[in-house]
Amino acid sequence: MLTYTTFGTDAASRPLLIAHGLFGSGRNWGVIAKRLSDRGEVHAVDMRNHAQSFWDDSHSYHDLAADLGQVIEKIGAPVDVLGHSMGGKAAMVLAETRPDLVNKLVVADIAPVAYPHTQLGPIEAMRRVNFDGLERRSDVLDQLTDLEPGLPEFLAQSVDVPQKKWRLNLDVLAAEMAKIVGFPQLQGQFDGPALFLSGASSDYVQTEHRPLIKQLFPNAKFAKIPGAGHWLHAEKPREFEAAVRVFLDS
Repeated sequence: MLTYTTFGTDAASRPLLIAHGLFGSGRNWGVIAKRLSDRGEVHAVDMRNHAQSFWDDSHSYHDLAADLGQVIEKIGAPVDVLGHSMGGKAAMVLAETRPDLVNKLVVADIAPVAYPHTQLGPIEAMRRVNFDGLERRSDVLDQLTDLEPGLPEFLAQSVDVPQKKWRLNLDVLAAEMAKIVGFPQLQGQFDGPALFLSGASSDYVQTEHRPLIKQLFPNAKFAKIPGAGHWLHAEKPREFEAAVRVFLDS
C-alpha cells in the first residue's frame, strides 16, 4: 500500500486525499494539506515509485488509480480527491473506474489526454548527479544544469542525502514515460462534482480539451488562477487553497 501522511483529526468531515505529480511527493503538499485540514482529515500520499512508497515495474494509470483506491478503502470511502498533473490523471481514472470511492474530484492543471512532451530530460539530469562527497541537498543543485527555473530545487527535494541516492525509481519512470504522458481510453462517466482548476499561464488544459472532459465528467466546472503556471499550487498557494476550499465546501 502507498505511504501517506495524515493532517487533521476531524473525522466528522469528509476526508480529502491528495495525489502529487511526477517527481513529487506527499511532502510537497504539506503546507496546503495542513491548511485544508481545518475542515477535516487530509491524506497526502506518496505515489508508487516515488518518495517513501513502494517501487514497481509498472506505472500505468490503472495501477496508480488502484493504489489510491486501496488507501481510500482503508481510511473509509467515499472521499474527496485532489490530484495534480500525473496525480490528476490517476485521480480521473480512479473516479471513472471506482466512482463509489470518490465524492468530489479536483483535477489540477491536467486534462484526460496524451501530451506530446516527455520528461526524460529531468531523468537524465538526475542520472548524471554524482553522489560522491554529497553532504547536503544543496550540493545537488550545482549538478542539475540546463533545466527550467525552479525545477532543480523541486527535484532536489527527492534526494536521500544519508543514503546518497534518489527517492525516485528513475529506471521505471523512464521506461514507462509513454504511459505517464499518455492517458488510457475510458468508457464510463463520473457524474459527481468535478473541478478542473488550471493555471492561467499554463497550456496543459486547453479549450479544445473541454468537450472530452465534459464527456467523461458531465458535471465538470472550470476555473483558472491568474498568474499561475503548471505548478499552480506552489506558485499561488493561497489562491489555490481558496479555490479548492470553496469547491469542496459548496
